[in-house]
Parts: sequence; C-alpha cells; structure tokens
Amino acid sequence: MTSTDSTRSTDAGDRRRWFALAIVMTAAFMDLVDVTIVNIAIPSIQRDEGASFSQIQWITAGYALAFAAGLITGGRLGDIHGRKRLFLIGVGGFTLASALCGFAADPEMLVASRILQGGMAAMMVPQVLSIVHATFPAHERGKVFGLFGAIVGLGAVSGPLLGALLTEWNLFGLEWRPIFLINLPVGIGAYLLGRRFITESKAPRALRLDLVGVALVTLGLLMLLYPLTRGRELGWPLWGYGSMAGALVVFGALVAYERRKAARDGSPLVELSLFRVKSFAAGIAVQTVFGIGLGVFFLVWTLYMQVGLGWSALRAGLTGVPFSLAVSTAAGMSVQKLVPRFGRKVLQAGALVMAAGVLVYIAEAHRYGLSIASWQMALPLVVMGAGMGLIVAPLTDAVLSEVPREHSGSASGLINTVQQMGNALGLGLVSVVFFGEIGDRLAPAAVGPAFVRAFQHALGWVAAVLVVIFLLMFALPKRPAQHMDGAEAEADAGLEGERVLVS
Repeated sequence: MTSTDSTRSTDAGDRRRWFALAIVMTAAFMDLVDVTIVNIAIPSIQRDEGASFSQIQWITAGYALAFAAGLITGGRLGDIHGRKRLFLIGVGGFTLASALCGFAADPEMLVASRILQGGMAAMMVPQVLSIVHATFPAHERGKVFGLFGAIVGLGAVSGPLLGALLTEWNLFGLEWRPIFLINLPVGIGAYLLGRRFITESKAPRALRLDLVGVALVTLGLLMLLYPLTRGRELGWPLWGYGSMAGALVVFGALVAYERRKAARDGSPLVELSLFRVKSFAAGIAVQTVFGIGLGVFFLVWTLYMQVGLGWSALRAGLTGVPFSLAVSTAAGMSVQKLVPRFGRKVLQAGALVMAAGVLVYIAEAHRYGLSIASWQMALPLVVMGAGMGLIVAPLTDAVLSEVPREHSGSASGLINTVQQMGNALGLGLVSVVFFGEIGDRLAPAAVGPAFVRAFQHALGWVAAVLVVIFLLMFALPKRPAQHMDGAEAEADAGLEGERVLVS
C-alpha cells in the first residue's frame, strides 16, 4: 500500500468513527429528551385520554422501572453478543415503542408502550459508552466525554422546551402525540447509519447473564410500587400492605441468591462485595434517595403548574429554563473548580442549597397562591438548580473513588441503576405525598387551591429527603482517594457496557 493509500485509509477510518460517535450520541440524546419531554405533556395526556392519576404515574414510572431493571442486563448482552448488534436492536425497539406510544388508543396501551420503551432504552443506552470506548483511543476519550457531557446538558434544557412546543403547536391535531412520534425519523436514521458506520465489538471474556437476579429485582420493585401507585384509588386494601412487606422478602432472597451466584461462577447481577466499601455503600444510598426526591419533584411540579395553576405547556416549559441553566452552570463549576479544592463539602453544600431552594419555593407558593407568576418562581428554581448541579456532576466520581479499579464498571452501572429505581419509587410515592392531599371529587373552583396545597406538602417531603442526603454524604470520602475524573469513570463504565449518565 502506498503512503497516499494509507493516508486515505486512515482518513476514512477517522471519518467513520466520528460518524459512529454522532450516531450513538444522537441515540443517547433521544433517550434523555424522552425522559424529560414526557413530564411536560402529562396534563395534556390526562385531559385527552381521561387517564387516572395512577396511570399518569405509570406512564413515567413504568419507563423508569423497565429502564432500571434492564440496564445491567443490556450491558451484559452487549458484551456477549456484540455492542453494535444490541445498540441496533435497542434503537429499533425504542423507535417501534415510540410509534406505539404516539398511536396509543387508550391509557393502558400508553403505559404498556412506555414500559416497552424503557426496556428498549436499557438495551440501547449501555452500548453508547461501550462503543465509544472500543472506537476511540484513551488519549481522545477526554474530548469525547466532554462532548457527551454537553449532550447531557443540552438534553436537560431542550427536553421540557421541546415537549412544551410540540404539545402547544398541536401538529396535525395530534395534541401530545408528536412528543413520541418525533423519535421515528431520528430512530430510523440512527438505525440505518449505525448499521453502516458502527464497528462491532465484544468483551473478550463476557460474564454470563443473571436472569434470576433480574427477575427478583423486577418482582421486588413491582410488589413495592404497584400498591403505592394504586393504593389510594383502591382504598389501601390489605393485600397492598402484604405486597409491600413481601417485597422486602424478595429483596432478601435476591441478596442470598447473589451471594451464592458470586461464589459459584463469579457473575452476579449485583456485586455485593462492593458494599464493603463504606463510601460506595453510602453513595448507593445517596443515589437512591436522590432519585426518590427527583421522582417526586418533577411530576408534582408539572401537575402544579398546568393543572393547579392552569398554565399552558409552553408557559410551564419556559418557566423551567432557569432551573436547567442553573443545573448546567453549577455542574461545570463543581467539577472543574470547586470539588478539586473543597472535596465532599461541595456535594453537601449542594444538598443544603437545593433544600433551601425548595423551602423558598414552598414560601412563594404559599404567599402568592394561584396568582403566582413565572418570574416569582425564578429565584427558588435557580437556587434549586444550582444545588442540584453541585451534586449531580461530581457524585459518581466521589462514590467510585474508593472502589477497586477492576470493579469500577460494575459499580458505575449499579449507581445509575439504583438512581433509576429510586426515581421509579419516587414516582410511586407521588400518590401518597401529593395525590393523598387532594380530595377525590373536587369542584372546579377547588382544584387550583387543592393542587397548590398538595404541591407545598410534597415539597416538604423533598426538603426532608435532601436533609437525609446531606447526612448520608458524611460517609463519602472527604476527597476522592484516586480522584478518577468523569472521563475515566465513564470509560471504565463503558468496559461493562453500562450507563454513566445523569438524567
């Protein structure tokens, strides 16, 4: 081969991998936007489809639950059968599920389609970082993961706005349905281009699938979440309490089974030895509780603005822009400047700042009632966003800092799995902390005041959750022992095909 031919071949390979990067990041963006875009359209879905409050919860919680339950399995399947193959299956399934969501004939079909969509996202998303890790050399990954972080920030800001615009425009008289149908051209394009430009890769010695572990995790969560979401509507029947108590038994069985499986073949779903690391165990608790708080807040916030205050989807979406911008700005500052200097104190300050923002929001909602304006919400939202930004970006690094390097991929996947599970649990708790404060048959004039009171009550619980997070953070290391930066953590997670992504 001549030098010219060699240069052409190198250039073609270089273009090919950057095309592959654009494709997998588009898919990651599609998933992230889909998580945030739905919340803003929930009131429109409830109004047009006549969905019950528990169905509304399951439209969001079903996605989170399926996504959480399938994350580690999706990564394992990619290791065994090929990351490109699983990515394409995930993209194709996600696109099909989006079509089913967009054309759902009733709330039940929408809930089922959202669960399918979450399961397909669990096949697709873990392959993103794995493909990046297999495609780019170590010295280029810092730049690549910087782009990945920018995509995450863009998704957080654009999701609610895009959802608001698509709902408000009512394209072709389809009301809320375009928030799902917009995924069709994106997904089809990603599938076709992915087949051409993504290079296949597998783990040299992939672990076996732990299907029993996946089944026990899913069963335990369903036994816990279903009574929480349906309990209020059904009058809190005795079987619901029995189911929730039984969930603890299932989780106990999961721990016992995982111990045996680790001893037998070394491929458990959950690497229990990680919990001997104090900072990791505390970090898992922080991620779970933080997920619960976020699950509660984002759903009740949307219902408060659109149902309680009667605002349009567009106004609600625009009201949230200061929050998203504050999260992105504070996240950048915390990783680059604050954490290297102050360590754990930055995360603890974030929890207290976010709690302060929540308390200010409660005071504003109480003071102005139904006449509150968007600009009056800006201060508490900016304070909350700044606090959240101080937590989300450096938290994974802090939790992983004392984990043995050979287990960092498994640990990263577990961190994100429990946060998604916490989010699903938080969405389930909405029926208790929010809908439990609202009467069953409200006169039209009573809806607004009832939602405002319920919003304040739910935010009180969120503030309490943040105080618990602050206390749990004392078990994190004062400074990361290895100080593994975000790019390294994500690269290690990519080895296991698991997601390191703040959603």
